[in-house]
Order: sequence, then C-alpha cells, then structure tokens
Amino acid sequence: MKQEKIVIIGNGMVGYKFCEKIINKKSDFNLVIFGEEPRRAYDRVHLTEYFNGKTADDLSLSTEDWYTQQGITLYLNDPVKEIDRNNKTIHSSKGLTVAYDYLIIATGSAPFVPDIPGINKEGVFVYRTIDDLDLIRDYATHAKTGAVLGGGLLGLEAAKALIDLNLNETNVIEFAPRLMPRQIDSAGSGMLQSKLKALGLNIYTNKGTSSIEGTDRITSLKFNDGSELKTDMLVISAGIRPRDELAKLSGIEVGTRGGIIVNEYMQTNDSSIFAIGECALFDHNVYGLIAPGYEMAEVAASKICNDTKTFKGFDMSTKLKLIGVDVASFGDPFTTEPDARTILFEDSHKGIYKRINISNDGKYLLGGILIGEAEAYNMLLQTVNNKIAIPPNPEDLILGSRGGSAQTENAGLAGLPDDALICSCEGISKGSICNAVTEDGCESIDAIKKCTKAGTGCGGCIPMVKDLILHTMKQNGKYVRNVVCEHFHLSRQELYDLIKIHNLKNYEQVLDNLGKGDGCEVCKPLVSSLLASLWNDMILKKGNDTAQDSNDRFLANIQKGGTYSVVPRIPGGEITPEKLVIIGQVAEKYGLYTKITGGQRIDMFGAHLSDLPLIWEELINAGFESGHAYGKALRTVKSCVGSTWCRFGLHDSVSYAIRIEERYRGLRAPHKLKSAVSGCIRECAEAQSKDFGIIATEKGWNLYVCGNGGSKPQHALLLAADVDSDTCIKYIDRFLMFYIRTADPLTRTAPWLNKMEGGMEYLRNVVVNDSLGMAEQWELEMQALVDSYQCEWKTAIEDPEIRKRFNHFVNAPEEKDPSVKFDEMRGQKKAADWTLA
Repeated sequence: MKQEKIVIIGNGMVGYKFCEKIINKKSDFNLVIFGEEPRRAYDRVHLTEYFNGKTADDLSLSTEDWYTQQGITLYLNDPVKEIDRNNKTIHSSKGLTVAYDYLIIATGSAPFVPDIPGINKEGVFVYRTIDDLDLIRDYATHAKTGAVLGGGLLGLEAAKALIDLNLNETNVIEFAPRLMPRQIDSAGSGMLQSKLKALGLNIYTNKGTSSIEGTDRITSLKFNDGSELKTDMLVISAGIRPRDELAKLSGIEVGTRGGIIVNEYMQTNDSSIFAIGECALFDHNVYGLIAPGYEMAEVAASKICNDTKTFKGFDMSTKLKLIGVDVASFGDPFTTEPDARTILFEDSHKGIYKRINISNDGKYLLGGILIGEAEAYNMLLQTVNNKIAIPPNPEDLILGSRGGSAQTENAGLAGLPDDALICSCEGISKGSICNAVTEDGCESIDAIKKCTKAGTGCGGCIPMVKDLILHTMKQNGKYVRNVVCEHFHLSRQELYDLIKIHNLKNYEQVLDNLGKGDGCEVCKPLVSSLLASLWNDMILKKGNDTAQDSNDRFLANIQKGGTYSVVPRIPGGEITPEKLVIIGQVAEKYGLYTKITGGQRIDMFGAHLSDLPLIWEELINAGFESGHAYGKALRTVKSCVGSTWCRFGLHDSVSYAIRIEERYRGLRAPHKLKSAVSGCIRECAEAQSKDFGIIATEKGWNLYVCGNGGSKPQHALLLAADVDSDTCIKYIDRFLMFYIRTADPLTRTAPWLNKMEGGMEYLRNVVVNDSLGMAEQWELEMQALVDSYQCEWKTAIEDPEIRKRFNHFVNAPEEKDPSVKFDEMRGQKKAADWTLA
C-alpha cells in the first residue's frame, strides 16, 4: 500500500505541533516540512527571554535529531513559492518539487508595518523572529533611546526587550486611547500604564505617527498632533497580518481582510489542503494565541486520520506577565449593565485592579480583568468555562475569604468536572491529569509534562496542575510532602525541627547534614530564615551572609536606581523632639529623601551603600535601632494615641504597642509580620488588618489574628476576648511560634490560616486551649529569642569584617557608586529612575 505524504508549509510552533499530533495518531505517513527560517521550530511565546541569556537552542522545541528520529524530512531556509493544486505538488524557492496527498499551510502571520513616510530608514525593526532580535540587539549597542510603535500584547513584549537591552529610555506609542485595548478596559489600562511608568517606560496613547525623521537612520518620530519624540531606534509592533499570500496565488479562498478560510475540520475550499494557526480564518476570526493554533493542529490531524473532531472556536482568555506585571482577562471582560453586574477592586498604591462581571441573578461569573495580581486567574477561568455557581458574596472571588468560610482552592478543584480544560495549549483535561497521577504514578510537574504535555505550552496552567497533583494524591490517601527544593527533600517544618535537634548553626552545616548539592536561591534564604528564627544570631555572621536574600545581605531594602533605604524602629510611633531632630540632621547630611509611612515610621531613601554604616552609626548613637524593614520579620506595631490623649480611649495603647514591639522586634518568620494596638473599638490603628492586632475593651484586650492588608485584603479573626495584658502576650507568643514552625516559605498568616484544616476553631484550640501541649515550650522558646535580641545594625557597625561589606569599591572604600544619579522631586533629592519600595 502506498504511503500517503503530508507536506507542511511552515515550521513554527503550530506546524511542529501538527507533526507531533499526527505521529501520535498514526505513524505511517511520510511527513515533509518546509521552513522559511534557517533554524528548527522554536518557542515564540517566550521570545523575550532571548535577551535574558537564553540561546536559540534553549528556545528550540526539539532536539537536533528529533526530525530524523521521527522519519520527517526537514527543509530549512527554503520557503515554498507555489502550490500546484492540479498536480498536487509544491515548488520551493530552492527549486524542489514535492508531491503531496495532504497539504498543511501553517505559515502563521507577519508583522503589520504601517505605511509611514521614513519606515525604511536604518534603525527601524520588526519584532517577530530570532533574526529580528539579533538585529535589534546589535543596533542597540549604539543607541541610547528606543521606541515601540504599538501598545498591545506584542508591543509591550517588545518594550520589555528594549528594557533588557539597558537603553537609557524606552517609549511606547499607542494609536488607541489605552494600552491593550482588546484585552482590558480603560480603568485596567490606566492601572497598567501607571505600573509601567514606575518601571521606567514612557507611555504615549492617542498618538498617530505621521513620519519617521532622519537622513539615513531614524532620529525622531513626528505625530499627527504636531509633537515630536527623539529616538535612536524604533520597533514596529502594531499588529499582525495572516500569511495568506501563497494560498491566494493558488486560488484558495481567503477572507476580504485576510486569512485562509477554513471549515470546522480546518479544510480550505480544497479538501486536501488545510490551514492552521494564525494564517487560518475560522468563522470570521483569526486567532493570535498559541493555544487555538495547537487545537487546530489536533483537529486537522484528526480529520486526516478519519476522526470526527471539530474546531468550535476558542476561548481567548489569557494570562501574561508583561514586563513583570501580571495581566489577565477571561470570559467576557467588557460586558456591562444591563447585561451583567460588575464588581471592581482597585488599589492604586500597590497597582492592583480587579474586575469581575457576574450574571444579573448573581449565580454565575461571566468574565473579568486582573492587573497587578492574577493568582486567582486559573480558578476564575474554570468558574466561567464550567458555569460553576459562585459564592453568596461574589466579591470573595477577587478579595479572598474574609470570614474563613469561603471555598478553598482544593474545594474548587474538587468541584470541577473531569472534562474541564486545564491546559488549553495542549487540550489536557482535569480527568487526564488526575488519571496520570492515579494510574501512571506521575506525582511531579515534570512527570505530568512528560506523560500528558500539560504545562509545556505557555505555562500558565502550571499552578493549577500542581494543585491537582496534590489534591489527587491526598484523595488517594497518599502523604503529601511539600519539600523545600531539590537540595532538601524535607518540608520547611521538618527542616526547622532537624536544624534544632542537630544544633546546626549555619547554612553550610545544614546543607552538609540534611541536604545535598550546592543549594539554590530557593533554599538559601529559607534556611537562613530558619536559623534566625531558631538562634537569633546576627544574620551576617560568617557562614550565613552569602545565603541571605538580597535585602538582608545589606541590611537595607535595595531601591531602584542603586540606592538603599534607612528605616529606624520607632516603637508605637512615639518619638521625642530630640530624635526627630537627629533624623532631620542625618537626612540632610546624607541627602536622603524622607517620608512618614502608614506604619508610623520615618523612612529615609537614597543612601549610597558606603554611607549606610555612617548613617546607622549616627542613628544608633542617638538611641535608634534597626527597623527590620528589609527582613521577613516584625515590621511595626502601629498604635493610636489611646487613653493618654483620646477621650474615647479605654487603655494606654501606646505603652502596650511599645511593649509588644520591643518584645517581638527582630523576630524572623516565614514572611513579614505587622501588628497594631487600638485603644477602643473605633479602631484608629486598624488592628483588624494586621497579622496580629489588639483592641482595647472595657474588660481588657481582644486579640485578633491572621489579617492581611496586602494584595488580598482579609480581616483578622478574633482569637481571644477580654484578656489581660500578660495573657494576651502569652497567646501571641504561642501563635507566633506555631506560625513560625508550620507555615510554608513566604506565606503570610492569612493564607496560612486559610489552608489550615479546622480553620480558626483549630487555631484557637492550639493557642488558647493548648490542645497540642506545646504552650509552655513555645513560651520558653519565644522568651529565649527575646532575651537574645540584638540590633543587627549595631553589630554590623561594630564588626570590622561585616563593615567591609558596605564598600562599593574594595580598593577605594570612600568612593561612591558613579552610576547613581539624582533628580529633584517636590523640594527633595531623589535617585533617578527611582521608586518607593
């Protein structure tokens, strides 16, 4: 029997995926691929990582010999020039003539280049292939400023590339009134724009470009409004156009606005010719994402193998990280009244915008937009796609549980049907993933990737795949260990206990006794945190210094622009006039930007590295100590003025706040800790938004725990009511030690409680009723930490070896970093390209 031949025109991601699909279904086809580029198929989704050190081989979708192993004939750098439908042959640019039984057109799309005078000048580029990126990178070595024409998905990816090339200035020009007009609304676009500006991008919207100026090479852009922008280079990213010219020449039907018209089987008007990916036009739509392209490849392969699978359109929901900012839209993001009800959450300080659209009866989620924080995206998308009933308080979907009773992530996963699509790129369902765990023993992300290919596309589904693995293992009665990393096959809690049992005092000892290899950026700061929580040693003590997080290494938050922050502790917000004068004198002497924060501290920004010991020497001599603003430790205990001044105050909240702060100062934990003491139920110190907060009552104090005022606001819950001052501190001791012992790395107290079986009732049993019999031990351990407290900065300035760390130049310790530049802002000096921590 004659072997049927399939010719694939285009060796991009979708053409490559078709080969995988057809081989998995039937191995006796003769496959021939023609690629226009000189390299084998590579990952265009993560193309910007090419400027972050990845090579073309790193981005490649296959090994060099994969095509040979699969029996595929591959022609690179040889685009097809003609399709002869009558003789069922194609002709390549290098003169090859190849017959086909089936022809797959996977030519993708080309950048849309607007017809602007001067568009062909030197220094103007498109952003589509690795060759394009090579040209951009080479030209950028002689450029100081760059611009991107287009503020959509591709435009912002291109802007990220220019930032990675360390240009002094990068500008984004968008013709529409807002960024990403097809994905997000005006409010979301405004939030995204403000975050991008803070990262150093200049954004221009409502700008039509009239001409590109310069003699031979670009020097500036002129706009329709008469304004002009100087730039050394320009990247065009104003949209895409389907590559349908080959089909059009051969008489294959195309759309009036471009795209090869296909039916539900991906067939053109010639039944032996298929079109897939961005060159295909289905039901008047061209799909510009990789997931629908992969689905088209599956459908075309199925049809050739006599299967009945059809293409029904595709959900264009997407989650991306653009220049370090989470951006997501799902379902119908733009529907409004009277067709739906909309719930909005906006935090301009942290750059977070969330919008969900719900049905008028309040039962179903229709769509939404997430900017700045998109952890809930996967579950929200599943809620839309599977028409899952939403909670009675739908705002919980974006704000999180504020009462401890909302659905947990696992409960949400359990409610998904088996056919729920988890990995849209590869079309992998929940049932397939769970079956791989149960039947094939796949109990890690890597194992699931190899078995099902879930998570191998854009990677956006990986968090949910991981949750499904853990959920399925628990359902199967398996003990799930949340190990630290490949170097420590232990959970954080196990590692904590073993470090204590073996009396290990530095990172190297821990690695030698309990781990393997050289360690990594995951386990080093985690172990350092555990050592600090256990022994309260100076964190820069020899043997621990190199394992710290970047901020801890310099006992200061590193700010944008190469400067550092100085934050002295001010317990309870109470400060004498003399100390205020000292802060003013120090800030003036070292040219620091000063700000009173919401945590009742005075922060000073813009310090040179070499000035940090000198600044702290003066502050410590004046009675200040480290505020630990750089550490995963207690930050502040905020207070109102209490009964000392306020006519409503029931107790002296300031004195109690000082007592609390001085007890727990320097306490290292899985994440930062914040506290507050309010002198009455008017709650001026906002105690119920803190990790632990205390509110005065007529009979004593109410203790609230596990609140969070961050990206997912959550009210703290009442742990104990009407307790006296000493009892309240005992409960806090127990609560904090329990949290330090059992929380996962970088987990705030709010999500720690949300994941705890039994919730608040269990926590109250442990802390108040001592159900584990650990209360006395935890109180003793906390007292030992309190007794061994030392100000890290005091130790640092008194230790010559530690002090050496703060010289920018070893051979010239007095020299400042010449790269740090300053501007003026509202009468104060600030570091150029600088933003608040």
